[in-house]
Amino acid sequence: MLNRYPVWKNLIIVAAVVFGFYYAMPNLYTPDPALQIGGASGSQAISDEILKRAESALEEKGIAFFGEELQDGGKTALLRLQDRDAQLRAQTVVSRALGDEFIVALNLAPTTPDWLLKGRATPMKLGLDLSGGVHFKLEVDVKAATERRVEMYEAGIKRSLREQRIRGMVTLNGRRVALRFRDEESREAARRAVYELYPELFLDRVEEDDDWLLYAEVTDQTIAEVVDYAVSQNLTTIRNRVNELGVSEPLVQRQGSNRIVVELPGIQDTAEAKRILGKVANLEFRLVAETSAPVTERQRYEYRGEDRAGATEWLERDVIISGERVSGANAGFDQNGQPNVSISLDSEGGMLMSRATRDNIKRRMGVLFIERKYRTRYEQNEAGEEIAIRVPYDEKKLLTAPVIQSSLGAQFQITGLDSPGESSELALMLRAGALAAPITFVEERTVGPSLGAENIALGVKSVQIGLSLVVLFMVLYYRVFGAAAVIALTVNLVLLVAFMSLLGATLTLPGIAGIVLTVGMAVDANVLIFARIREELANRMSPQMAIHAGFERAVATILDANITTLIVAVILYAVGTGPIKGFAVTLSLGILTSMFTAIMGTRALINLIYGGRRVDSLSIGKLPKPIDGSGA
Repeated sequence: MLNRYPVWKNLIIVAAVVFGFYYAMPNLYTPDPALQIGGASGSQAISDEILKRAESALEEKGIAFFGEELQDGGKTALLRLQDRDAQLRAQTVVSRALGDEFIVALNLAPTTPDWLLKGRATPMKLGLDLSGGVHFKLEVDVKAATERRVEMYEAGIKRSLREQRIRGMVTLNGRRVALRFRDEESREAARRAVYELYPELFLDRVEEDDDWLLYAEVTDQTIAEVVDYAVSQNLTTIRNRVNELGVSEPLVQRQGSNRIVVELPGIQDTAEAKRILGKVANLEFRLVAETSAPVTERQRYEYRGEDRAGATEWLERDVIISGERVSGANAGFDQNGQPNVSISLDSEGGMLMSRATRDNIKRRMGVLFIERKYRTRYEQNEAGEEIAIRVPYDEKKLLTAPVIQSSLGAQFQITGLDSPGESSELALMLRAGALAAPITFVEERTVGPSLGAENIALGVKSVQIGLSLVVLFMVLYYRVFGAAAVIALTVNLVLLVAFMSLLGATLTLPGIAGIVLTVGMAVDANVLIFARIREELANRMSPQMAIHAGFERAVATILDANITTLIVAVILYAVGTGPIKGFAVTLSLGILTSMFTAIMGTRALINLIYGGRRVDSLSIGKLPKPIDGSGA
């Protein structure tokens, strides 16, 4: 029978509508402002006692909260707040109450009901401009980067003098390495060796009493290059860490000479993000010092781990390799079921490790874990307000110090870790890359509630205005057919939101622009179909045949126009970044859903109204003049 869909097609359309409403519905539930508490270490758990301390601190300051809970097996805790304006104040209060061993991060806690969550229906992620996610501003420690480079020069000079058997004393003196010799011949030999190794250093010869001195000083140009390298390297490392977090459409970019801006839209575990991004963890492999070695050539370190608390070891000052030489790292378990990390080194790291272990079989090698931590002190500013000042320090502890049984190469394992959580975090740090210099969080925020709410309100208003104008035009111009198109258009928007929520796409202001564009493109397809139907009616075709011909003959034109736009959207996604990708995703999904609703959805509604029965006329507005000019 003409203009009647088979049952299976109707069932597909009904299923699509139910699917769309189910997966779009979570977006009706506004998330709560919240604080998320996590340990400074990946293996650190949050106990009920810690949670109660946070609650007491908020109650004492009169900050309203609710829905407190432990998450992820006690690794994190969540406190929902009544007022978003109190988020930053609440973060300061809880951070002071818990101390530096815990990270307190801003978050948005979902309020989606369980009956939706069971079907994996979650709200659409919002970009920072629509108040979702977190913004960090990080500052690279220029002083630490300089000190690290000077220490590298010192170690390299010592190694060179030792290999060439030039006797002298090498010490650090600020930005320069001081070399002291007993005769001029040794100093000149050292000068040639240092110049060949590090031609960028400024070399200055000085005589002092009976000593012949050589100062190797780092120039301002070298310092500038070191800082630039440190920021660039940290930028790459942070990008790798963001990728490990699995954040969609992140922004990681340099700002000024020594700052990096990180924006993580739609992220839920902000405490984890802050801990992973700011973690300055590195490894150094050093030989355990001989008992006869001078104190100036060895350093004493304490073991890390409760079972070895208090135990110490003397290590040589010279570093075999550090974390910068690690090209791969994976957490796992050894033959005894204990957590470990499998390490892969780059070519130079493998060569250095092989050379050091080959010549020191039966000696012990220490694996030193270096972590940048902070102590917080509170002072009053000139206005009498209490401010927090974070003072950085490096905590260096031994993970393990095994006996070298044979020459090691580019692949080996680190054992002696406390927990699988610690091994996983260490592997992530090494895999993502070691930071070339420590970083400090100088700013952390979500987009302010006024700006975010205003952006959302303006975005929704633009969609409403566009949709209202389209509805008004379609109903007045195409009447019943226009009403059917409006219903299909509404379903199209619901499907678009559902797919974006299901795929985890991040909605930004450009994404809302894509939705507005989708509204126009979706109704454009219906306009083509309806115009064709009116032409067929004007040429005296029967109403049922006109409906059939209008839909069948307009489909090719609709597909051609939409596929061309879809190709452009795919290219935008491939070459664009950030908001451009968001616009491309929204546009692509909108094209696909609009073709479905315009071609199948509208046809199903028209079939429901007119199909399968005798119809003398169609409510589709004024007909054009027939092509033969004889009139309608």
